[in-house]
Formats: sequence, structure tokens, C-alpha cells
Amino acid sequence: MESKRLALPDQLLAPRRKPFLLWVVASLIILSLFFLTTSFKGRIVTPFFQGFNSVTRNSSLVSWHFSRFPPSKNSTASPPANVIGVVLEKTYVGNFTEITQNGSFGDEATSVPKSPEAKSGNLTDSSGDGGLLERPLLGVIEVGNQSLSSNVDDADAKRSAEGKSVENLIAENKNEGNEENGRFPGGGGEQGGHIKVSFEKCDIFDGKWVRDDSKPYYPPGSCPYIDKDFDCHLNRRPDVGFVKWKWQPNGCDIPSLNATDFLERLRGKKLVFVGDSLNRNMWESLVCILRNSIGKKKRVYEISGRREFKKKGFYAFRFEDYNCTVDFVSSPFLVRESSFKSKNGTFETLRLDLMDQTTSMYHDADVIIFNTGHWWTHDKTSRGEDYYQEGNHIHRRLKVLEAYKRALLTWARWIDKNIDRNRTLVLFKGYSVTHFRGGQWNSGGRCHKETEPIFNTTYLGKYPSKMRALQHVLQETKTPVIYLNISRLTAYRKDAHPSIYRMTYNTAEERIAAERSQDCSHWCLPGVPDTWNELLYASLLKVGLGSWKK
Repeated sequence: MESKRLALPDQLLAPRRKPFLLWVVASLIILSLFFLTTSFKGRIVTPFFQGFNSVTRNSSLVSWHFSRFPPSKNSTASPPANVIGVVLEKTYVGNFTEITQNGSFGDEATSVPKSPEAKSGNLTDSSGDGGLLERPLLGVIEVGNQSLSSNVDDADAKRSAEGKSVENLIAENKNEGNEENGRFPGGGGEQGGHIKVSFEKCDIFDGKWVRDDSKPYYPPGSCPYIDKDFDCHLNRRPDVGFVKWKWQPNGCDIPSLNATDFLERLRGKKLVFVGDSLNRNMWESLVCILRNSIGKKKRVYEISGRREFKKKGFYAFRFEDYNCTVDFVSSPFLVRESSFKSKNGTFETLRLDLMDQTTSMYHDADVIIFNTGHWWTHDKTSRGEDYYQEGNHIHRRLKVLEAYKRALLTWARWIDKNIDRNRTLVLFKGYSVTHFRGGQWNSGGRCHKETEPIFNTTYLGKYPSKMRALQHVLQETKTPVIYLNISRLTAYRKDAHPSIYRMTYNTAEERIAAERSQDCSHWCLPGVPDTWNELLYASLLKVGLGSWKK
């Protein structure tokens, strides 16, 4: 009974309890020290202990650094082993590298030997280049003495992930002590053991296709603004696997296209695609991706009310909630289609020395994506007889590659003279590879039984000579130009063309007849052009100018 009247301190100091209680206190101290030094790599974190990266107005990427070693004086990044990135929304801001201007295009790899199928000519390209597709050059062309600098911190300090829950996005870098390189969640460490860097530092156009069941960006059949020729779902294509692929660069991961973030950066601005039907393919894709993020779909509309866009002209989609437009200007050559009067009558020509008359529709845009290439493969342009004109001179014969280069020089002079480089970002999309087998589009070429990408690189075509000409021209421009080098990534995708699914058929006989004239140039939507826009988004973030700054 006496023991019940002991105060608590007396109980703790009782001789019989002392060794045990001292052991408990010591254990608690040891455990506390252990948790303070080792437990902050888990899921539950707090910015209290060490620097909290501030969140900019346009960013939803929050990073905490838990490092036992402070960053070096020459680096703003903590060791990647202790960088934990949490994406609260699908917004990618990040840091951007400089685009130095030293006149170099980067390294080229030697092409692999031709496969028997490539040698036999069964896999052909309307560019007529033949051969095998070499490793593409860097996606951003370095031009003149101009420099685009982001003036931001090291890219490794802010890493982002996409399409996962917050719990899965908290990842730990296993490459401890390496301040420059690191593996991203789901990156090279898990796929072949390659160490990856931030996407701002790698060639995002050099990579491979991997399965991704989260694709596409918009459900098939959900977008009413896809030309019937591109709407393979509407035209009852039976397989859907071709939409379940994403482009995986070899050295990094790229962000998914965050449509809300894209529109926010485009607020009050004008983005224009200028070129041929392959750019129209890409334009419709972007309209559908962005529209899918809008709650009130009626607030997205083509300003003239049109829903078919195959005719030449100017089309503009207005996103009312963001006061911006995404436009398409049909200009398949970029330079001017004309005519010439002679003693023998009037005949069509292509003015290599004059821009198309559509320039007034886009010279004041904030972002312009140019392309031209496929129309240069048609009979008249590839033959080059009494067709190409400069001034009053008609070339009796001019090789198409030389004509193409002269047209690009005219375009380059125009952008240098007319584009305000402090306002407008200029991009040029490369050649989209075709996959005709057994002939071209007008001679029985086909691709309708293809359901998977090419995985063996020996079956790829040659890097288009026209794109080499483009790169040399871009080297001479004073205006910085971002090169969307899509040639290699499209070379793999023999499975994603409309082929015979350009229309619906009432009878089996009509479908059989359609096999003699297939579309193995353009791409189904949803499909490959969605990836082009994903790379457009990543490229604009890499440059980090204007509204594309972090």
C-alpha cells in the first residue's frame, strides 16, 4: 500500500527500476538520432530541415532537397540522390539550357547495313532518297551568332513526372553523389541501365517508341475537328494498338503535354502552323488535345464556322477562355506558285525567289511552325523541267534538291527581315517519313496490314537529304529557329497511317478497290502527330523565352 503513495519521480528513481529505465532513455536517444539522419528519404517529408524551392506563378512543381552535403559553390543543385520531386498538377516548367550558337549541328552516326527488304525496295519513301535512316541530328539548330539563354538554375534541381499519383511521384535517386546525372522515375535505370539527364540537356528526337496505355491524349471519336481522311476511328479501323505508344528519348524523359499549361502560356497570343497537309495533320492534333482540356467545348470554335480544312486557305481556332488562336495557313511550298506567259502559251511555275502571298496571315504570330517537303516529291517538282522560276528566268532543268534549297533560302531571308525575334518563336518541322510498300501513293503502294512499329533499325530509311539541306540553311539564318526533327521517330511508325481507312465503305468490293490507292503519308488521329505536339511543347519549354519561361 505504501508503494501506491510514491510520486512518479520516486517510482522512476526506485533502485529496482533504474537499470531498465536508463536503457529505455538511451534507446530513445539513439533512435531519435537515427531517424533525424536517415528517415527523410521516405514518403512523408517536410521542408523544415533544409531549403524549400519556391514555386513560381507558372509552376506547380515543388522540390525538396534533403542532402547531408551542401551543394558545391559552382552548382545550384543538391546531389540528385536526395532530390524528391512532387508534381501537384500536370504542369512542367523546369529549367532550360542555353542554345549556343557555334555553327555546329552535332554528331552523326554511321548508318547500319541495309536489310534485304530495304535493298529490294519494298520499303520506300516518297522522298526518293532510299537507303537507311541515320541517327538524326540535334533538334535545335544553332544559327549564326545568336544565343537563346534561359538564365535559370541548373535543371537537375527541378525534375518532374507525369501521369502518376503523388505517392508514386516521390522518387529517390539511387546514383548518390553524382551531381550531374541521375535516373528519373521509370527512366533509364529501369530500362537498360542508362543514366538519364534532364530533358533540357538531351536530344529529345533520338529515341524509341515504348508502350503507354495512358495514351491517347483525347479519346478516339471525341474531336469533331479531325478531317475525315485522318479519322481512322470514324472510318472503322478495327485495331487501336497504334495509339498506345509514346516516344522515349534515349537520354532523358520528356514531359507529357499539359494542355491547360499550354493554353495558359498561349493566353492572348497567336500560334500558327504554316505548310502542307502534314502540318494540317499536326494542327488538328493540337486543336483536339487542347480542346479536350476545356470544360465548355462550345467556347472552342473555328472563327469562320468551317469543319473541313482540306481546301487551301486560312483557318483559325479560337479558344475563348484564353483569348488565343491556333491557326493553320496552307502553303505547301512556302514559296509562291505562279504562272508564266510565253509564245507557246501560259504554264505553271514555282517562284523560288518569292514567298507565298499568305505571309500577311502569320508574320505577327507569337509562335510559328513551318514545314514543307512532300509536295517536292510530285512529278512536276521532282522532274524540274520548265517549272522553277527566279525573276523572269525559267530553268529548263533544275534538280529538285537544289530548287528546294533555293526556296528555303528565300524563306530564311524572309524570316530574318520580317520576324521580330524578340516576340516570335520560329520552329521548322522536319520531314515526315512515308511507308509505301510495293509502289508509291499513285502506283499501288500499301501499308494497311501494319499494326506495330518497326523495331529493327535495319528497316529504317535514310535520313532525308532535304532535311540536310534545311539544316545547312538554318545555320545561315540570323533568326534562331527550333528544328523539330521528327524524321527518325516517324520512320519507325509504319503502323499508324490511315492507309485504306480514309473513308467508310458500303461494300467489301469498295474496300478491296481502296487497297490500290492508300494513304501511307499522313497519320491517323489520335496518333503520331500527338507526339509531334508533345515534342513541340517540350521544345518550347527548353527554349524558355517569353511566356515559355519558368
